[in-house]
Amino acid sequence: MRIQRPGFTRCLRQRLIAIAAATLLLPALAVVSGTSTAGAVPSGGYEEVYVDSTMGPIKVQIQWAARGGNGALYLLDGLRARDDRNAWSFETNALEQFRKDDITLVMPVGGQSSFYTDWYAPSNINGQKVTYKWETFLTRELPAYLATRGVSRSNNAVVGLSMGGSAALTLAAYHKDQFKFAGSYSGYLNISAPGMREAIRIAMLDAGGYNVDAMWGPPWSSAWLRNDPFVFAPMLRGISLYISSGNGLMGEFDNPVGFVGSFNTSTAMSLEALALANTKAFQARLNSLGIPATYDFTNAGTHSWAYWSEELWKSRPQILDALNARW
Repeated sequence: MRIQRPGFTRCLRQRLIAIAAATLLLPALAVVSGTSTAGAVPSGGYEEVYVDSTMGPIKVQIQWAARGGNGALYLLDGLRARDDRNAWSFETNALEQFRKDDITLVMPVGGQSSFYTDWYAPSNINGQKVTYKWETFLTRELPAYLATRGVSRSNNAVVGLSMGGSAALTLAAYHKDQFKFAGSYSGYLNISAPGMREAIRIAMLDAGGYNVDAMWGPPWSSAWLRNDPFVFAPMLRGISLYISSGNGLMGEFDNPVGFVGSFNTSTAMSLEALALANTKAFQARLNSLGIPATYDFTNAGTHSWAYWSEELWKSRPQILDALNARW
């Protein structure tokens, strides 16, 4: 009879326990490359991946559909997008809002001052190394990766705030085969209006020192018109649309403290008043074209995250309906 050593048995048992514990922890700690999990179709849970692109690896935060559904909601950041996290993941409760829904949340990280568009060249005044190619990433490279994980290339929604609001409408208009729904919260939707191009130039210099001429060329370039929702509005026909803005007056989420708080709130009031003017003009444009949309113009509200989180919740039923992701 073969006698097993007690030390060996104890060691083997400890190793098996360690392996089992590590296996249980993996889903919570997963940070993977864009190709290492190709073919896996997850149901529920959160993951961070790096997806290959012409700009290099791009970090993407993903909350997978609760029951393996194939629809996805792209959440676009604002002008001051960070390189470590998409602000929707920590400035709002977006993850919790959709946690039980059969829809995947896709939150690309980075793209400060990019307008999520393909630039002509790197910004030449702040040392940018790579030419932004965000439209290519969001409509070709990222969908190709997501398709390997069970997300449809054609059953998607896209929403954004401020910079991301106009970008969401642009992406939906030019890629109707990908997006069924587009939402703009406090977006700048009349870029050709007097003073808007100058305002965008100043804002991008303030947010990272980016040169707008590297993005869309000089103000007379046709690229400005291509990316102006007011101009391409006819192309939005047939897409489920949700458009919102506050009015720039302080509301329930505005509680400034001290000089810095008061300054930031006054800036947010001005930005939202400008967004309201742009959005109202865009509403008149859609109405003249007979293109339906859901509008929400609140009685108060500044250019700040608490209001955009609330707008996401308000538009959630329409998003789920557009992607056939209801229970």
